[in-house]
This record gives sequence, structure tokens and C-alpha cells, in this order.
Amino acid sequence: MSGLVYTPLDEIPKIHQELQQAFRSGKTSSIAFRKEQIAQVGYMLKDHEQRWKDAAFADLGRPALETEMFDFSPVLNEVRLAYDNVEKWAKQQSAPFSLSWFVMSPKLKAEPKGVILIIAPFNFPLFLLLNPLVTAIAAGNAVLLKPSEMTPTMSALLAELMPQYLDNDLYRFVNGGVAETTKASQNTIRTILELQWDHILYIGNARVAKIVSMAAAKHLTPVTTELGGKNPVVIDPKCDIKTAARRILWGKTANCGQVCLAPDYVLVPKDFQDTFVDAMKEVYATFYPTGPANSDSFGRVVSEAHTNRIKHLLDETKGTVVLGGEVDVSKKYIAPTIVKDVTEDDALMSDEIFGPVLAVVPVKDVNEAIKIINSREEDHPLAVYVFSQDAAFKSQVFGHTQSGAALANDVIINAGAHGLPVGGVGPSGSGYYRGKQTFDQLTHLRVSMDNPSWPFPPYKPGGLKRASMALFPSLPPRPSANSAASKRWGFWFLMALVGAASVLLTKAGLRALGQLNL
Repeated sequence: MSGLVYTPLDEIPKIHQELQQAFRSGKTSSIAFRKEQIAQVGYMLKDHEQRWKDAAFADLGRPALETEMFDFSPVLNEVRLAYDNVEKWAKQQSAPFSLSWFVMSPKLKAEPKGVILIIAPFNFPLFLLLNPLVTAIAAGNAVLLKPSEMTPTMSALLAELMPQYLDNDLYRFVNGGVAETTKASQNTIRTILELQWDHILYIGNARVAKIVSMAAAKHLTPVTTELGGKNPVVIDPKCDIKTAARRILWGKTANCGQVCLAPDYVLVPKDFQDTFVDAMKEVYATFYPTGPANSDSFGRVVSEAHTNRIKHLLDETKGTVVLGGEVDVSKKYIAPTIVKDVTEDDALMSDEIFGPVLAVVPVKDVNEAIKIINSREEDHPLAVYVFSQDAAFKSQVFGHTQSGAALANDVIINAGAHGLPVGGVGPSGSGYYRGKQTFDQLTHLRVSMDNPSWPFPPYKPGGLKRASMALFPSLPPRPSANSAASKRWGFWFLMALVGAASVLLTKAGLRALGQLNL
């Protein structure tokens, strides 16, 4: 038993009010306090490392190494980044120098927005919940966390440990369901979203994101979303196919494929499809020599409902299952599966798979691959992946598609790269989580000035002239149809002048030397 207890509905507005009062106390204005709380997040993980790993295994069947890699490492790196930089990020800055305005001391300061709501999904319960928490603390906000009810062991452990490590007035949590499950859980999320927040950060699927965004719109609350999408892989037949197969299969099976950045489908030239599939089979055999069902390096799907959803896609596909395909709903098990000859209108292409199933879509060439990616206008992906050593090939794909990230010769690793934010574009999300970019989103850039004087009526001609000189800069040169040609003519005219001057100076120098009788 997980021991997870849902938060009573009537407690949620009280928690919200208490968070508002705690923020208004001004406690978070202390940078030293923020740094203390940031460090405590890290120690909440490190002091109970094995318990977190056991909880992740209980909820997701996840290997301990993957918990270290995908949950622990990003959070601890975020702790270090925020702890080391919060003073610099929060420090008041002078505005860029302006002769017209410098006497008024224009300054900018990142100030906290207030009470932040963070809603995270089940696939990485620590990374996707605590990473934005760390940055929200650095920004000086009070925070309400809403972990996923689909990982009850992880959520129950958070409920136990969080009050022991963090200020319980400023950082709280609510346990309950999301709007697409039971009636009771609908009430939970509805109760949360009826309240006015100063910023909402939601990571999850598009269906709930629309519910969140509509609720936020009533209060004009800004929202950051990260929603996933169908991430394509484009294969250049000249690539290192063994490396490509190894990295793609790992990216598709890590956390049992429940990764928002996981490769979703592969676009490969028709006459290279079987070569690619054979390479995947070879890697599969090295990854799981006794089969994935018996491997301690392969996790499980989060629930029977999600297992059934993926099973339905496999039942409906018109493609050919060439590897895997085994399903045991009661054990939440789906073997890593590769399906070839998948078409654009196939069931596997209808939505993000979010599981260990990879669709292989044969194409004529790279132009058709780009066309297929762009035909999904409602689904700009979080990432576009390309495997190629050809700079022109990579440039062609990246330059003609839209995505949150563009990676060459690897997949999903950008989520862990130090200093890089994670974010989508259009339907795959808006805004970022991780690092300085999130700090900027969770703060308000407040400007200040101190004006020693200002002209008041009656206005005098001399004063107006001086004011005009100060307030109105000179414009750049007026563009004209032949401006480019004029620049070229001007360049060669200048070269001619330089040449003529050089000749005259040389002659003058020779005459001077002659007069010296050298």
C-alpha cells in the first residue's frame, strides 16, 4: 500500500489562503532564506535516496539507474545551479545607458510573482515536480505542488518528507486526481483551478492543458505548459546505422517509453527500411539477451488503463510488427515493439504513443520526410531528431521544421544538458522549465526610476528644443530600392580612393628619398 491520502476538498482553499498570507509576510525576500530552502530540496532527495528508488520501482517498475539518471541528477543539478546563481539572478540591474535618461537612475529588478501552482505528471515524479519548485523558490515565490495520483508511492513519500525539509508555510502540496479520471478527482482539480494563482506551470498532456488554460484565462493567469508530441527521427542512409539504432532503441525504451522527448516514429528511405530494422533487432538482442520481460533494465507502463490504450494502437495498426508485440495488461507489460511499413493515416500516427512502441514510416527521400513532419500542424513536436554526418542534410531538416529542440545523432539527452531549458512550440507547449529561463518566467521584471526634475507648463521654445534633442534619436538611413547597389558602389569608390591615395603617397615618398640623395 502506498499510504497516499487525498487532500480534503475543503482544505484546498484554506491552503491557498495560507500560502498567500505567507508570501505577503515578506519571508522570501531574503536571498539567504531562498538558498537554504533550495539546498533542503537536494537533501530531501539525498538523505532518502533508496526510499525514492524503491518508490519509483513500486509505481513504475523502473530500474534504479534510470531513477538516478532521469529524476535525481536533473534535480540535484538544478539545486546547484539555482543555489550558485540566485543572488545574481535576483540582483537589481541598471538599465542600458542612455544619455537622455541616466540621470533618472532607471533600474530593473526581478521580483517574485506570488503564489505559484505546479502540476506534474507521473513519468518523472521528482524531476518534473521538483525542478520547477527549485526555480520557483529561487524566484522568491510561495508554491503549491500537485503531484500525480498515478504514482501514489512517490506522492505519499513526498507528502511525508516535504514538511520535514521545507518551510511548511510557503511550500505545500495537494494530493488528488486529474480531470480525466474519477468524479472525485475531477472535483480536486476543479477546486484547485477555481482559485486565482499568480502563475501556473503545467506539465502533462494537451487535454488537461486545455482545462488548465481555460481556468487560468478567467483570472488572466499566465501559464507555462510542456505537453509532449510525436517526436520524429529522420534517418540519413549514410549515417552510422549501428549507433543510430542503439540510441533510438534506448531513447524509446527508457522509462518504458514514457518520456515526453522519446522518439515516436522514424522516417527512413524505403530501400533502407529493412537495413534499419535489422540494426534495431541486433541492438535489441544485446539490450535484452534473456528478453525484456525478464530484464531488470526495462520498466513497466504506469497503469493497466495506459497499457490497454497502447495495446489498442497495436491491435489497430496496419503496419507489420517485426519485433516485440507481447502485451500483458495485468502486469502492465508491453515489450519493446517495432512496427514497420506504417503509413501517415495509421493508428500509431494518430497521437503520441507514450510507450515502448516505435513506428517506422518509409519515405521516398528527405523532402517527403519533412513534408510528413510539417503536415502535422496541430502537433509541432518537442524535438526533431536527425541521424546524419552530412551538415547539409541536418540543416535541411532542421531549417524546414519547427520543434522545441533539434538534436543530431542522439535523442532525449537535451533534457539533462546543463544550462539548456526544456520547452515546446505551439501544441507541444509554451514557455520553459529548468534554469534561468524558468526564473525569468516566475518573476516580474519591475522597473524603477528616480527623477530629479521634469518640464512642466508653460512650455518654452528653448526647453522644447532641448527636450527634442534628448528624447528623439536620429533615425537610421532611409531604406531605398537601390540601397544594396549603392552600398556596393560606395565600397568600390572607397577602394578607388584608397588606391589613388596610395599611389600619390608612394610617389611623394620616392621624391623625398631622391632629395635626400640616398
